[in-house]
This record gives sequence, structure tokens and C-alpha cells, in this order.
Amino acid sequence: MSSKRPNLLYILSDQHAASVMGCSGDPVARTPHLDRLADRGVRLTNLYCPSPICTPSRMSLLTGREPYENQVWTNENILSGAHATWPHALGAAGYRPELVGRLHSRGRDQLLGYAERAVGDHSPNHPGGPEPARGSLHGTNDPLRVSLSKTGAGSNPYEFHDEDVTEHAVTRLDEIGRARTAGDSTPFALSIGLMLPHQPYVANREDYDLFDGAVPPPRYPSVSEHPYHAGWRAETGIDDVTADESSRARTAYYALVYRMDAMIGRILDALDRNDLAEDTFVIYLSDHGDHLGEHGLWWKQTFFEESVRIPGIVSWPGHLPAGTTCDRVASGTDLTATLLDAAGAPALPNSSARSMIPILTENTANSSAWEDRAFSEYVTTSGRTHRMLRRDRWKFCYYADQPEQLFDLESDPHEQVDLGQHPDYATIVAELRMDLLHDWDPETVQRLCAESARDLEVLRVWAERVEPPEQHRWLMEESMSRLDQPQPA
Repeated sequence: MSSKRPNLLYILSDQHAASVMGCSGDPVARTPHLDRLADRGVRLTNLYCPSPICTPSRMSLLTGREPYENQVWTNENILSGAHATWPHALGAAGYRPELVGRLHSRGRDQLLGYAERAVGDHSPNHPGGPEPARGSLHGTNDPLRVSLSKTGAGSNPYEFHDEDVTEHAVTRLDEIGRARTAGDSTPFALSIGLMLPHQPYVANREDYDLFDGAVPPPRYPSVSEHPYHAGWRAETGIDDVTADESSRARTAYYALVYRMDAMIGRILDALDRNDLAEDTFVIYLSDHGDHLGEHGLWWKQTFFEESVRIPGIVSWPGHLPAGTTCDRVASGTDLTATLLDAAGAPALPNSSARSMIPILTENTANSSAWEDRAFSEYVTTSGRTHRMLRRDRWKFCYYADQPEQLFDLESDPHEQVDLGQHPDYATIVAELRMDLLHDWDPETVQRLCAESARDLEVLRVWAERVEPPEQHRWLMEESMSRLDQPQPA
């Protein structure tokens, strides 16, 4: 590894399904700029999110710790300020980490180790803070039935947010470029937080029309009858999604991915224009995926591949082989360790995340030293206590008080055959269960989650009455939300 410290560009999107990219083999997706980044670097084909929900996943990506170690399981939980994050580690190594856009952190600390931040979140800084005005698209950002009835062409407020993020990011890279021309060779560390392609499944008319009639229906729409999945479908009202609703939502999603890719292209163009690309370590990933109707499900919140497997691209000219793929199983937190390793920064002391630098290089991609494993967990205040282990070919899903699931992803990559209750697989189930539970006690996890929920009730009322300042907040305006042809609620 070169002794020269690289620039760092970390791009994190929201709810991007790993399969919806041209470089992933999707013939309909239009992602020329992510494809370009993949041509420059390594695409990770078996990368998993720490949790199939936004804040827990993002906080784990920051700390390199699992959600239970952060005690952040829901979008309301607040990450302890005592936890070191990778921006803290970069700062300790002499970088000045900057963030433009989405962080999705709750609480007073809206930097979490970043030295500077531009373009805040649309959501409130504090639990109980003022919610954004969503106008006619109210509720469509949540896992609710209305998010599938109000779909199609129109105006998505998240696109406005990401346009602001892109403008600020490009401006910042141009500033860095001018400083380089003037002789300042200080390496930068810039993190970009995007909202797209998270629902609402609403895209601008021009983009929507590019995909109208071209996006196929789900390939594996047959519903899972596992008690959790059946209960989740009933709770969210998605047992009766029509073919037209599904088609509009999927079409809009592909259009949102296309628009996100165009924004990433502008950022990569700024990197090239300012002669920064050759010295920059770039990571692209997302916090979780989206079912898009597969298995009869939408959004995320499960351990099916569409929800829990995430896109990952790593580029470092001259250090990593260009235009290659890495099929090793890894967690998004491993990219946290990888970034710090590339930067020569101290490893996060309480993180079990592993640097992927050794297996991303051409000669060691098949190293036996790397263990193919990744965990994910989904815990709610309503009592759901779920954890997943992907190890080698197996995916094991643990549900407190519900049947376990086992999938052989080598022979069944689309998870159509649940082997969890099959007697022939009892030995591997027992082995994986022991591995999954050795550091994770479901009763303790649920107790701590419930304790946190009681604290949050006080914090919500406090924020409602005290009205603390929103330190980093992007203003969402009601006029940003619109359907061109409104659908019935």
C-alpha cells in the first residue's frame, strides 16, 4: 500500500436494491455512472446491511458495530456520543471529514465525528421534533398501503433534497480542485448522503416515461407464508396490491435509480474534472434494499436478499483491480474498516469489522483467511426480535417465538425453498443457531429495546414542548410532493 494518503469519497444512498444496476446484470436499469465506477474498481456481489431499516444500518456503518452493540434498533434510537465513528478515526488520522446530505441520526449530535456538514436531513433532529410537510404524498414514505396506491409520475421531494446535495458536493470538489491548483495537496474526506431511491414511488415525468412499459413484473412474486411475513403483509395492507399498482411503483423506482445515478455521475465528473480521481478511494453503497414486489413484499424489513443485500462498489486506481467483482460474503461494516485501512487511520477499537483490502486485491481474492459471514438484525418495540446470519452458502434467519428459516443460496439464490424445518438440515441449523446466538441474547436485546422506548417517550414530549433547535435540517416544502395523475388513497 502506498504511503501517500488517498482522498476519500464515501457515497451512501437509501434503499437501493443491489440488483437494480446495469453492472449487476439488470437489462432495464440505466446506471451508466455506477457502471463507470464499477469499471474503475471492484463490485461486491455479496454485501449485506447491518439492519434492513435506515437508522440502525447507518449508525452501524458509522461505528463498525452491530445494532445491538450500538443499542440502535429503530429509526428513533439515538446513537451514544461515546461511540467512536469512522469520521472520528479519520479526524484522529489528520483528515477533516465533511458530510453533505443525509445522516439520519437522532439527538443533539448531528455531526457524529464530521467536522463540517452541509444540507441536513429532511427528518427532525430530535424524536418528537416537527415532521416535514409531505402534502399530497403524506404517508407514502412509510411502510403503508398508501405508498403503493399513490405512485407514478409527479414530483418527489427526495429528488429536491438530492439535487441540493449534488450541487453542494460538486461545488466542494471544485473548491478542492482550485486549492490543488494553488498548491494545497491536503487529502480530503467527503461523505455524500442521498435519499434516493427511497419511496415515495414517484418520479419526475421525464424519467418515468423512460421506463414506462419497460419494467417487468416481479420475477418471484409468490408470497412467503412464514408467520412474520404473513403478519407483516396483513399489518401493512399489501395482500391485495394490484398489477397496475405494482407496475407503477416499480417503474417509478427504476426512474428514481436512474435520477440518483445521474447525480452520482455529476459528482464523479467533478472528481475527474479537477484531476482528483486517480488519488481518490471511492466507496458506493446503500443502507438496505427494496423488495419491489418480490415474495409479495415491498420496502425492506426482512432478510430476503432484495431487502438485506446491498450494492457495493470500491474504486482505488492503482491499488485495486479495475472492472472486477468480489463474491466474498461481507457486511457493510467491513467497508467501514476498509476505508480506515486505506486511509491509514486507526481502526475503531470496539468494532469487529474487517478490512477488505486484502481480498479486494487481485492476488488474494480467494484467500482462505477471509471468513464468509455477515449478520443483520431487525428489532422493534412491538416485540419483533430477528437476526440473520449469512455464512458461506447458507442464510439462517432467527425469529424469537417463530419458526427459523434456512436457505441454501448456492442452489436456491431466489430463496424459494425454506429448509429451516426440514429434518435433513437440523445439524446445520443447530450449528448456525449457535453461531448467531453466541454474542446475541434475544431476551436481553428486547429488554434493552423496550427500555430505550420508554426513554424515547419522555424525549418526544420534551422535544414537542421545549422545541430545541434543529441544528442541521433541510426544509421540505409541501409543493415538492405531487402526483401528475392522482391515484385514489
